[in-house]
Amino acid sequence: MSTENPFPASPVMPAMFAGTKTIQFQCRKGISCWNACCSNIDISLTPYDILRLKNRFEMSSTEFLEKYTVPYEMEKDGIAGVKLRPVENGTACQFMRAEGCSVYADRPTACRYYPVALLSMRKQDEYTDTAAYALVKESHCFGHNEPRQLTIDAYRQEQGLDEYDELARGWRQLILKKKSSGPTVGKPSKRSLQLFFMACYDLDRFRAFVASDGFSEVYDIADDELKATLEDDTQLMLFGFRLLRQVLFGEESIAMRQESVDQRRARLRDKQLRLEREAAERLIRAEGMDGDDGID
Repeated sequence: MSTENPFPASPVMPAMFAGTKTIQFQCRKGISCWNACCSNIDISLTPYDILRLKNRFEMSSTEFLEKYTVPYEMEKDGIAGVKLRPVENGTACQFMRAEGCSVYADRPTACRYYPVALLSMRKQDEYTDTAAYALVKESHCFGHNEPRQLTIDAYRQEQGLDEYDELARGWRQLILKKKSSGPTVGKPSKRSLQLFFMACYDLDRFRAFVASDGFSEVYDIADDELKATLEDDTQLMLFGFRLLRQVLFGEESIAMRQESVDQRRARLRDKQLRLEREAAERLIRAEGMDGDDGID
């Protein structure tokens, strides 16, 4: 079983709960710990988080990533994640203001969940992930002392998480599948890792990629379907998840043009043969040098 652990610094998994678990919590303006959780951030972003925020600021995904985020490795030499960049020379969130969050309507998934954490799990022989929850209790947070009780499901609904979770499900499944598959799928190529980052996080650059002639030469997509996908950020993001499942795991759901596929395979075969020939030539040259003792 592979689990997306929101507590990577701890080797011990926290207690897990169902959505029916009742918690005691409230965050409100005027509480003594107001803004404490935003003063020292470590917030990972989902693709839908980035979509919402870049549209809020009316900037491209490329601009948003450069200004507000930093990439990180989810696993060594593996797929990447993206975190919010704190204020310069500090640890506070760039969106924090004295009155609270300046992007509250479009705040990231992790902020909506706090102090609940989503634990996504997937067994190797399963095609869907299972959700469980954990409760985060940090010394700076006094919201747990507030006299309000509700279930985790009710808290999720209050925080608008149904939409956020549904639209990030495809991304989470990709991560969990990669982790649960381990070496059986092999190490992703540099090109595959770049495609993962672009399709998941740099949506506007991915749009240009999908709209390119090179993409249409390989993938056989009806014009009306392609147009609808390119014009809607959410549909484009979900299409990206489909493409990644096909490229990384061979789950074909996007038709490919057979002639182009055959040509690409031929080019790859020619490239492999060329590399093997060059390696053999280097080996022959090296052995020739080793055998030269300088005696006439």
